[in-house]
Amino acid sequence: MNKTQVKKRSLVFFLVPNFSMLPFSAAIETLRIANRMLGYEAYSWRLASTDGLQVLSSSGIGIEVNSSLADERKFLGGEARPSMLLVCSGIYVEDFYNKSVNAWLREAYNRGVSVGSLCTGAHVLAQAGLLSGKRCAIHWENLPGFAEAFPQAEVYADLYEIDSNIYTCAGGTASLDMMLNLIDQDFGENLVNRVCEQALTDRVRGPHDRQRLPLRARLGVQNAKVLSIIELMESNLSEPLSLLEIAEGADLSRRQIERLFRQEMGRSPARYYLEIRLDRARHLLVQSSMPVVEVAVACGFVSASHFSKCYRELYNRSPQQERAERKLTLATAAAAAR
Repeated sequence: MNKTQVKKRSLVFFLVPNFSMLPFSAAIETLRIANRMLGYEAYSWRLASTDGLQVLSSSGIGIEVNSSLADERKFLGGEARPSMLLVCSGIYVEDFYNKSVNAWLREAYNRGVSVGSLCTGAHVLAQAGLLSGKRCAIHWENLPGFAEAFPQAEVYADLYEIDSNIYTCAGGTASLDMMLNLIDQDFGENLVNRVCEQALTDRVRGPHDRQRLPLRARLGVQNAKVLSIIELMESNLSEPLSLLEIAEGADLSRRQIERLFRQEMGRSPARYYLEIRLDRARHLLVQSSMPVVEVAVACGFVSASHFSKCYRELYNRSPQQERAERKLTLATAAAAAR
């Protein structure tokens, strides 16, 4: 588009129950500030839900919407068709499934509407079949379960991804960065800088900036060798490496690794490795419907019984109890919403 022309872009934010407020509000506020800097309404938006009724966010705050799914499907054929629609979700997105929503997303995409997601919304896009062979981003906490559920999608722990006409971001403040990218496409760097000044953000993050703090900051560990070993462990969870293989990769002896982990992490390397595998298992249990035995295999355990034993020792409950507690939490949340 010619950046000297007066341009307008309309968006629909589709709210899924338990959506995250931070990425939702950050996206809208970024567009609002851009409008203010431009002096006209370059970006307009409306909010939608499946039934046109209020949607509760994960923080318990209810948001009123402007339209229903039925309305939005009608709008696709007329002047009210949006330029972009964004699925806003958050926790428990794995339990959201709506065939009509999937059909709407596919129809919008086929009509040339840009389709995207905030936070965990990539899960909804993948259900609609829009992410096969596409690069996408999702919140790091949901990435293991997403990768197992949708192996055909190319998911990355990036802040955001733009693949042809599909926009996905990891949530949190990453939605601000993705909206800044959109503004840059439409109006250029000068407006982006003015929006950043208003939003009190001192830099524009790129799509491939990391979501999480570096290991050094996250773990409070300074030893480079220990950090490189932990990175090696985290990239080999489904097929755990032996301590001998880790030692060879780190160019250290087994005894040196044992001593370093005792000093820096307060436990043996084998114990630490087990804990990060169990942490991934916990995410899969609460974010997917994978059978427990498949979760065990995905996290490098040779048997479900050994997995259950280790899980109970660390978390004081079995994998089955973990999943049952999650179902109870969902039922309670659904009852509260009614």
